[in-house]
Amino acid sequence: METPRLEDVLERAHVVSLPMRVQFRGIQRREAVVFEGPAGWGEFSPFLEYGPQESAAWLQCGLEMAYAGPPALLRDKIAVNATVPAVRPEQVPDVLARFPGCRTIKVKVAEQGQTLADDCARVAAVREYAPEAKIRVDANRGWTVQEALAAAHALGPLEYMEQPCTTVDELAELRMQLIRQGLFVRVAADESIRRASDPYAVARSQGADVAVVKAAPLGGPRHVLEIAKFYRARGLDITVASALDTGVGMNAGIAAVAGLPLHTDDDDLDVEPAAAGLATQRLFVADITKQRTLIDGYLPVEMLAPERDRLEEFAATGDRVDHWFARIRECWEFLA
Repeated sequence: METPRLEDVLERAHVVSLPMRVQFRGIQRREAVVFEGPAGWGEFSPFLEYGPQESAAWLQCGLEMAYAGPPALLRDKIAVNATVPAVRPEQVPDVLARFPGCRTIKVKVAEQGQTLADDCARVAAVREYAPEAKIRVDANRGWTVQEALAAAHALGPLEYMEQPCTTVDELAELRMQLIRQGLFVRVAADESIRRASDPYAVARSQGADVAVVKAAPLGGPRHVLEIAKFYRARGLDITVASALDTGVGMNAGIAAVAGLPLHTDDDDLDVEPAAAGLATQRLFVADITKQRTLIDGYLPVEMLAPERDRLEEFAATGDRVDHWFARIRECWEFLA
């Protein structure tokens, strides 16, 4: 893909601000830049704490989708998980009602200012609402090894714990301790892949059982497919997730899942990709695209464009536009 001119991208860009249903990652509104190219729409929405070099991958992803389009799509629907933010237990039913048919639920834990007891209550509310569902918990590096072990004991059966600790060495130590203590809980790596200078190190260090990969922080769906191939070859499962993208940014994640090659298990049976963390559009009050239809836990594979009236309705103004355009300019020199 040939990199377009910076000014051409800015000329086609729209800065938007979307209201959240509940606070997520400490924010009530999600800001993003979307822009149109010859192959479709792209998005640039790195979190506010990310610097220019790290944010450049997000820009590369947006440019790929807008100027090259998605990779070859191998399926027309994908399974997704429900996502429960760090809400009070009594709010859980309202959250999960927006994810009809999802058989896998990811629950945010280790929120700053909350306790393990809060996490246990939230997970218990999820189990009460959906007793047959698989449950993942996402700690976003919030625990030490010992705290993660205590959580594994307290939270009950889990599909996996996502990024429970900060470093790859801690993840590897936790995996060993879980086995020694007879706890059949898998460890998933997220930030240790998408925020690492070497996204492959966690596999070499045997620090995880599952690789959580996100298109925007990893530079686009094609790079996600390269990383997924590496991890699958080393026995790790793959979960594709979002980075709280708008309906435009979600195109890249959906393309990545839809582009994953068929995977066979030990019995040579084809296994569909793991439930993806790509239904987070339901955490917004409203979006700039139509809402993807969630049917029995599956989303259709479709590349959505924003609706013009919604671009106007949710347009950011003044210094927020200047802020995002400045971030794009700062990132430009770091493009691969």
